[in-house]
Amino acid sequence: MFVLELTYTVPLDRVDGFMADHLTWVKAQYDAGVFVASGRKEPRDGGVILAVGDDRAAMEELVAGDPFSVAGVCEYRVTRFLATNVAAALEPYREKPSA
Repeated sequence: MFVLELTYTVPLDRVDGFMADHLTWVKAQYDAGVFVASGRKEPRDGGVILAVGDDRAAMEELVAGDPFSVAGVCEYRVTRFLATNVAAALEPYREKPSA
């Protein structure tokens, strides 16, 4: 699993100009089963996404295709973690650490 942290690099009015395209992209990732949760940070200086996967390079390639990334209005911090403890609703995403 990954925590994808977005940090805006430009003023919000510029970010908002790409919001509709970004949200379309986010929905496509939910539809593909990659994203399991997302939302704005408070204060509104970016966002956070929880994503399913185990290939860091593939996840970095995915976020490079976000319209926010393409437009250069945000930077992503990609953090891989093993979800070894989860709520019952997230049981399908539980991971077992290797050795």
